[in-house]
Amino acid sequence: MSHEGYARSRHSVWLGAAALFTDEIGRVLLVKPTYRTQWLLPGGCVEAGEGPDQTCRREVHEELGLSMPPGRLLAVHWLAPGHPDRTEGMPFPGEVRYVLDGGTLTARDIARMRLPEDELSGYEFLDARAAAARMTPVDAQIMLSALRARLAGTTAHLSGGRHVGPVPPLDRYQVHTRPRAGRDWPWHPGRAPEDLPIPQAWGWLFAPDGRVVLVIDPAEPLAMLPGGTVEPTDASPEAALVREAAEEAQLTLGEVERLGWVYDATGEVYGGIGECARLRLAAPITGAGPSLVDPASGRQFARLLATPNQAAALLGWGDQGYQQAEQAARIARTRWGIPLAAPSPITELPPKGWLS
Repeated sequence: MSHEGYARSRHSVWLGAAALFTDEIGRVLLVKPTYRTQWLLPGGCVEAGEGPDQTCRREVHEELGLSMPPGRLLAVHWLAPGHPDRTEGMPFPGEVRYVLDGGTLTARDIARMRLPEDELSGYEFLDARAAAARMTPVDAQIMLSALRARLAGTTAHLSGGRHVGPVPPLDRYQVHTRPRAGRDWPWHPGRAPEDLPIPQAWGWLFAPDGRVVLVIDPAEPLAMLPGGTVEPTDASPEAALVREAAEEAQLTLGEVERLGWVYDATGEVYGGIGECARLRLAAPITGAGPSLVDPASGRQFARLLATPNQAAALLGWGDQGYQQAEQAARIARTRWGIPLAAPSPITELPPKGWLS
């Protein structure tokens, strides 16, 4: 076969590249094209001779007025000809789309943004679930998988909106993210004032490798620290955490240490009890049993292992979440000899348990 014949025989597809940006509280940036009803990640088509990273940088500059180099690859997606989310009647040979990490936009970056009026009619920063609702189903799945890959330190390989190969834990449990209530409440290291009631105790619970356990309730798949309400039958907030860790995540704990507290001015979620302190604690995990149904909720929670920084990003508490993560990791290192967690993907705790 001649060079010309070989070149003609090669499969031709569309190529596209987009950037995943978030604001400082973790919301995803979407833009509204003037030529369609659904919203998109900033990005566009690869032009002749461009690489996806070059396209991403060019499109971000054209669409947002920002000159920012793209970060690492978060997702690559193959959309086959005939997919129902494509425009009917348009010739379509299939598309390979790359999603790269745009990073976090500060308030100053956002103030500098300038959109082309003939192409984009607006933009918004939205939590993951709200962003997905504004996109086509396949675009939503690409965005969610890219966001989860960013949070988990992985790269998603997708075809038709579905993972190729094993589904990562954040996608398996459809974990979504949003800024959480109380993210602007002050974080106070140390013991809470004696006159403030403590209705809640949540814990940064450390595995021997320095990662912490997050629990995912299937009824509302947001990441949570193990813990919960301090019941009248609990001898102390520490006892409440030990009980909740066993019930929710089947974990046994060693020494429990108080990290600090968050001031809640109303206690509305606890029946409007007024001023109170939401307590945060830390403890080493000494054992994990088989995954079971939580007796309080009647649901079986997923149990994920994440670095403290990954956990802080998923929890949606903003700066105070990272402050808690840093303080908890320091206590784990100095009191229990637990190392700082190395960067690693988020994994699921084995269903049959471990350390038992």
